[in-house]
Amino acid sequence: LTACASLPNMSFQRDVYPILEHNCLACHRPPRGEGYLKTRLDLQSYETLMRGTVYGPVIRPGDSRRSILNMLVEGRADASMRMPHGRADPLAGHEIEVLRLWVEQGARDN
Repeated sequence: LTACASLPNMSFQRDVYPILEHNCLACHRPPRGEGYLKTRLDLQSYETLMRGTVYGPVIRPGDSRRSILNMLVEGRADASMRMPHGRADPLAGHEIEVLRLWVEQGARDN
């Protein structure tokens, strides 16, 4: 039994997408979003998120410690790469936790 088994199941549509839409989509939307132009990361849908960037996947289902998305929003990468980029306010703790749990629970399209 994993530690996540007793926690609520995170839903991409209900829990994760609203966070991405509110905080990330302005930059990570084709054709002209700055983050999209730099990395080709498109956050408009589950499918495009899971496709990742020109550098590879940003989600490792079941492994939030090694998922690039989690590293960047949690500030575990270089400070210049923290997401959302160029904002004084990082994601709220509960938003970071939702993303972490969703990835740990398998990053399902639900």
